[in-house]
Amino acid sequence: MTSLHVPIPQGVLMAGRPATHEVSVERVLPLDAGDAWDLLVDARHHARWIPLTRVDAPPPALGVQVVAVSGPFARRGAPGLADRMRIDRFEPPAGDAPGVAVFTKQGPLLLGEARIEIAGAGPGRARVTWSERVHLAGPLPAAVTGRLMAPVLRGMLRFALARAVLEVAGATNRRRRA
Repeated sequence: MTSLHVPIPQGVLMAGRPATHEVSVERVLPLDAGDAWDLLVDARHHARWIPLTRVDAPPPALGVQVVAVSGPFARRGAPGLADRMRIDRFEPPAGDAPGVAVFTKQGPLLLGEARIEIAGAGPGRARVTWSERVHLAGPLPAAVTGRLMAPVLRGMLRFALARAVLEVAGATNRRRRA
C-alpha cells in the first residue's frame, strides 16, 4: 500500500492538526538504504544515541507503541519524561522509492510527530532525513511551544544522527580491520 504524504507548511492550521514548528536534520550514512532503515527506524537503537534516555519498544511495525523515557537516571529505570509514540506509517525503502516512518506523539506532555525518511544516496550510502513537528500539550498554543522547543529538538536530532554515523563508521572500520 502506498500512501501520500503532503508536507504541511509551517504556520498552516489543518483540521485536527495544530500549526507547529518543524525541525529537520539530514545526514548521509555509509550504509545502503535498507540497512539504514533497519538501524534508524528501530526505536530500540535510539537510546544509544539520545543521552539520558531509555526506550521500551518491540520491533518496529505499523501500529507499534514506543515509549522513550528521558531523565537523569532514566537508563537505570527511574521515572522521567515519557514520550509515548505510535508508528502510524511504516514504508521501508523499495527500489528508488524512499522509506518513510512516522511516529505520532501521543502525550501526555509531547504531541505531534516524528518522521524518518531514508533514501539511497549512491552505492552503500543512504540519505537520512529525521524531522520532528512537536509541541507541548497544555494551554499554550502549539505554535508557541513548538517554536520554543525547536532549538532543543534540532540539537537532539543533530546529536543523535551524528552518533549514529559514528557508530556505523566505527563498525565499518572494525570489519575492514578484521
